[in-house]
This record gives sequence, C-alpha cells and structure tokens, in this order.
Amino acid sequence: MTSLHQRHRAVLPEWLALYYDEPLEITHGEGRHVWDAEGNRYLDFFGGILTTMTAHALPEVTKAVAEQAGRIIHSSTLYLDRPMVELAERVAALSGIPDARVFFTTSGTEANDTALLLATTYRRSNQILAMRNSYHGRSFSSVSITGNKSWSPTSLSPLQTLYVHGGVRGRGPFAHLGDSEFIAACVADLEDLLGQTRAGAAALIAEPVQGVGGFTSPPDGLYAAFREVLDAHGILWISDEVQTGWGRTGDNFWGWQAHAAAGPPDILTFAKGIGNGMSIGGVVARAEVMNCLDANSISTFGGSPVTMAAGAANLAYLLEHDLQGNARRVGGLLIERLRAIGAAVDCVREVRGRGLMIGIELADPLTGRAAPELATAVLESAREGGLLIGKGGGHDSSVLRIAPPLSLSVAEAEEGASVLERALRSL
Repeated sequence: MTSLHQRHRAVLPEWLALYYDEPLEITHGEGRHVWDAEGNRYLDFFGGILTTMTAHALPEVTKAVAEQAGRIIHSSTLYLDRPMVELAERVAALSGIPDARVFFTTSGTEANDTALLLATTYRRSNQILAMRNSYHGRSFSSVSITGNKSWSPTSLSPLQTLYVHGGVRGRGPFAHLGDSEFIAACVADLEDLLGQTRAGAAALIAEPVQGVGGFTSPPDGLYAAFREVLDAHGILWISDEVQTGWGRTGDNFWGWQAHAAAGPPDILTFAKGIGNGMSIGGVVARAEVMNCLDANSISTFGGSPVTMAAGAANLAYLLEHDLQGNARRVGGLLIERLRAIGAAVDCVREVRGRGLMIGIELADPLTGRAAPELATAVLESAREGGLLIGKGGGHDSSVLRIAPPLSLSVAEAEEGASVLERALRSL
C-alpha cells in the first residue's frame, strides 16, 4: 500500500519542506495538544508555525465559523461585508496607527506584498531597506527582500534591496558591543548606507523579532533610533508583525511597541495568529498611505465572511482571557527554565526570546559554529518524547523555535521543558 508520504512526494514539489525522517500527519487537536494518524498525542509547541495562537479546536472560533458558514461562505470585497468591517474596526483601533485603514489578505506573504506596493507607490521608489537575517514570505517580491539565504531561492527581484545591520544581537560585527553602542553602530551603518544610494528608499521593512531567522531581536529602541534617520529622509517604516503580533511577546501587544519612542509604524502587516488557523493576513496604514493607489483593486478571498468571523471570535477570546498576560507570565517561567537547562548543556549557545516566542540556538561546543544537525536531532528526539517544536535561524537552521498557543498552562510549560531537557541531554 502506498503511504501518504510517498503520495506526497509523487505529486508535490521537492522543495516543499517536511519535518522529520518519518513525516507526521496531524489528524486533530484540542487545546495545546494534537494527535497523529497513529493515535499518538503530542504537546504542540509550534502551533502550525505560530498560527494556532489561542488553542486547537477553540469552541468560540469553531462556533463562529460554523454559524457564518451556515449563512454565507463567500461574496468577495465587491459587496459590503459586515464581518470584515467589524474586524477592521477592531484591528484599526488596536494598531496604534492614527486614521488607520485596513486591507485584509489571505496570508502574511500577501500582506507584505501589499505593504511593498503601497510604500513603493507612495514614495515613487523601488528601493527597499530590509534587515539581514530577515524573512517576509515566499512570493517573488517578498523573497527579494528576505535576508536569509535558506529561504531566498532567487536573486532576481523587482526591487532594489539594501540590507541593514541590527536584527541579530548575538552575531555579526557589532555583537561585542553593549546595547547602546550596538544601536549607535547600526544607526551609523544605516546613515552610511543611505549616503551611498542615488534613489530615495521607499521603506524599511523589519520584523521586531525575526521569526524564521531564529527568534532574534535587537535591543529595545533600535527602531526608534532608526526612525529618526528614516523620518529625515521621508522613508516609511513597515513593521512586519506576522509572528510578533497579538500579544505573543508578552510585554507588548505589537512587537513595534518595544521601540515605542518611535511611535507607531507607517505600515503594519499581520497574519498567522489572528485567524487561529484560518487564512487571514492584512495591512494597516494611515489613510494617506493606504489610499495612494490610483487603480482599481479588490480581493477575492481576503476579508471572507467566514475567516473574518473566525478572526473576530479569536481576537475577542484573546482579549477577554488576557492571553498576552499569560504569554508574559508562563513564557517568563518557561524561558528561565530553558536557560537553566541550557546552562548545563555544552551545545546550547543561547536561549533567548520574549513571552511565548523562544529560541534555543545550538552550536558545536568546540568550534562555536552553527550546528543544524544537532537541531534536527533534538527535533526528532522531542517528537519521540511527545513534543512538537520548530527550527530556524540564519545559520542553516540551528535554532529550536518554541511558540506554543498563548493559552499554555504552567504545567504544560513544565512538561514541554522536561521533554526538551531530555532531548538536549541526549546529544
């Protein structure tokens, strides 16, 4: 009998990545747990790549989806869409952007594409500043601003992209500096870069915490310092909140708020967690930027009544149950537990993160070089122990990525940490 894995390989692209030597088919989930086709139960510390933000099979969301599907599933943005308007009102109010307008898409990639379209049109420039080690999606334009070679399959680009230092605190030419000196050096690098360019850049796009890059982040205040330089040149700031939004970092609702002296970004992009598994992405921008397009546009599936109903129910649950606060409390306990574990394991170079967005970077203890093979081994061992995690990083995927649903309990955090401890010690 042909296995599902064999059927997958026969009909889908070779470059469509799969985790594990024996890939996993997840059949159902509940709360913070999922089950595979063989009936094995796993504690989920990756949430469908940070997408199952609140919980699997959350009753409030499944009920909202079923009720809306029973009325109408689809109409497109050519018609008035009450669920879309209602969710847009909530997102606009939460964004911090004055006179905000919201455009819904179906993914983070599409959201970032739209942000690039807005910025380049508004500024009449195809030049984009991006951060080294960044990731912004898989489309032609978003790949062309991704500063991570593992996720950038082509150098062809519709944009001229210039890469800036600062997204990675612990590596690179400024890693040895203190935080204030690090920020000053990155600002000087940005000013020097802008002094070497002929065209005025349209925007800087940046993840407040780099997701695929291994949950790296600059010192708080870097983007506030960048913003002073950007404003002097009229350059827009796009905050890619696809992974950092909705309270995952615990301390703040949005990642940009760690750099709050800069005020809100000109453009904010979001996706993943807001739909709790439904396909929702979007862009928030102040009206003059959002309305700069002078051609017609629609979205066939962005703003779908069903996905909007899911997003509204999910957002209401998150706010009413203070899941941001839970991410701060439980995430704080989890990261300290993991740091204690890492201190006793030679191959753990660093444990870092905010809230329930935690990275464990692995390296060869003798050479200090990135150790992707060790990350793969831990990924496999954790699965055997009943725990699902992710991996990433700009150095050949040597970082374990931990991002459970924000409703994670203290007991579940301890359970997952114990599995990770066994997996790391087994190395």
